[in-house]
Amino acid sequence: MPTVLHERGYRFHFYASDGGEPAHVHISRGNGYAKVWLEPSVQAQYF
Repeated sequence: MPTVLHERGYRFHFYASDGGEPAHVHISRGNGYAKVWLEPSVQAQYF
């Protein structure tokens, strides 16, 4: 999973093939994790 950005302890990354989901970015820091969908508009899901 390529890393796009490291910022203030957050890691922004993506998977090349992520199950046919719309374009999105995974964000992790410590035990926290989120996904942000980029299309059709930005939506966030936190775990």
